[in-house]
Amino acid sequence: MSNSSPPEKGDAYQPLLKRYWKGNVTLMLILLFIWALAGLGCGVLFADKLNEMKVGGIPLGFWFAQQGSIIVFVLIILVFCIVTNKRDEQHHKDIEKLDTQSGGGI
Repeated sequence: MSNSSPPEKGDAYQPLLKRYWKGNVTLMLILLFIWALAGLGCGVLFADKLNEMKVGGIPLGFWFAQQGSIIVFVLIILVFCIVTNKRDEQHHKDIEKLDTQSGGGI
């Protein structure tokens, strides 16, 4: 008879949790970079170059500063929700698969 106890089930979940949160943080950083690029870059830093082009008679740099960054922000929220929902579904499937293999939950 061995005195060694089986590993806790929580330990088996650690790699799944690390992968899940690493993906979430990576997604957030990418989307924040895109938002900063659209809001600050297109609205301020690249405004002079963008102002050479017009949209409906309005300089493109002004359009990005007033409307474009808001539209990009809303699209980023949409992308974040869609991608996160898919990642959540996959994460739950991975946990269920692990539970099935180990014979129970946490």
